[in-house]
Amino acid sequence: MHQAFYRKWRPQIFDDVCGQEHITSVLRYEAEHGAFSHAYLFCGSRGTGKTTCAKILAKVVNCEHPVNGNPCGVCDSCRAIDAGSATDILEMDAASNNGVDNIRDIREEVAYAPSALKYRVYIIDEVHMLSVSAFNALLKTLEEPPEHVIFILATTELQKLPATIISRCQRFDFRRISTDALVKRLTYIAEEEKISLEPDAARMLAKLAQGGMRDAISLLELCAGATRSITAATVNETVGTSGREALLATVQAILEKDYDKLFEQVDEIVRSSKDLAVFWQDLISVYRDILIFRTASHAETYLDLTDFEARQIGEVAKQFRKETLLYHCKLLEDAFFAMQRANAVKRVVAELTLVRMCDESLDVSNEALLSRIAGLEDRIALGTVLKAPEKRTAGKKESSHQKEGPMKKAVEPTGPKRVLHPLRNWKEVVERLQNGNPMVGGFFKSAEAYLTDEGIYLIRFRDAFSAEMAMNGDGKLALQTALSAVLKQEVREDQLTMETVGKQQKNDLDEIVESTKESL
Repeated sequence: MHQAFYRKWRPQIFDDVCGQEHITSVLRYEAEHGAFSHAYLFCGSRGTGKTTCAKILAKVVNCEHPVNGNPCGVCDSCRAIDAGSATDILEMDAASNNGVDNIRDIREEVAYAPSALKYRVYIIDEVHMLSVSAFNALLKTLEEPPEHVIFILATTELQKLPATIISRCQRFDFRRISTDALVKRLTYIAEEEKISLEPDAARMLAKLAQGGMRDAISLLELCAGATRSITAATVNETVGTSGREALLATVQAILEKDYDKLFEQVDEIVRSSKDLAVFWQDLISVYRDILIFRTASHAETYLDLTDFEARQIGEVAKQFRKETLLYHCKLLEDAFFAMQRANAVKRVVAELTLVRMCDESLDVSNEALLSRIAGLEDRIALGTVLKAPEKRTAGKKESSHQKEGPMKKAVEPTGPKRVLHPLRNWKEVVERLQNGNPMVGGFFKSAEAYLTDEGIYLIRFRDAFSAEMAMNGDGKLALQTALSAVLKQEVREDQLTMETVGKQQKNDLDEIVESTKESL
């Protein structure tokens, strides 16, 4: 019968337990000197070795010939425990046996001496699931058990245990196992199982396990199910994760506001039947790395990254403001919880969130406003904030072509034919102008906007009256401000040019416009 890898490769002695040397060294010392406590409390996240150490401890306290604080594994007691035939070792899952009656049974049993071993050992897993009355029933027995009884309690949620229970136990806190320790163990198991495991794939599995040995070994077995060769691509395909390159490409697309790239990424994930929630978790993890790089002086200390990955993250982090990072992290977090509540609309949640991440102006939350304010502060520091045009000196005569200042006016376009590129965002610019001044915005609405190859923004009116009304007063400054806001870059006054074009010239100019397919 097939045995799962995590059971097959469960450590049998303290020396084989990975990443918990601060605990196994103490337990070995107690075993060498026979100084055992009457009650132990093992707490920590799942898959870090709590139950494994409890089983080893149950063996070593009954071992007839311990070796350096480890069970020998060959005496009658060790073999009976390994075979599961030792009646004096009792394991109880408090998740399904959490009533006061279960604890009363234990209280009655502890009065009797062990039938074959030196100690009767009770291993109570997920002890935090016991009811209040069950804890009360356990309390007295736990405080003063008979000399031949040892309790080992294990929990993943220490905060749920009464202080009276914690104070009566010798407590050990199990840490998350480091990535290097996980990689070393996975590599060893793969060699023993005749599995080809690439170093990059081993590190990916270790990171996915998030410090849990059992999860890491289970993922190894999952990836080895159909093949005996595991690569990074195998891990991505089997587990449904996205490679770091794809995640960084997504972050870069957000920075560049490349909507096509973002929708393409989401579409690819959905078409490949991957879980968007898994992708979202990976994206949150990348943002966490970026945030640490952006805020900490020694980011590499807190991140489990290769030198190449650290350089990649560092380059991306330079492009972010802290306020924008916090805003993006808040959106990612909210979206992740929304995905968990509504599985059917994960795609919609992901796409809407990515769009909001690209443009803070679409959000009125405090985080979005803080990010926009930080952007304005940067522009002020760089001296790129728009200034009102200076008033002309009185008495200075100007020609008819200079009367509009840098916003030049031409009755007829002259010179060689120009290639004009339609301004794709003109409609949005007009909407901003109308919101500020409906009348002025109305005259701009009838105009057309183009960008020349020289970087000049050409605003073309059909008649002189519309041009005069649109540019009256602060119209030029309003246009300059709206263009800068929509295009996300400074538009200088000397980049603006106005033309008044009659109907007879429309066809000729339209032919020029249509000669190019490029648009902004």
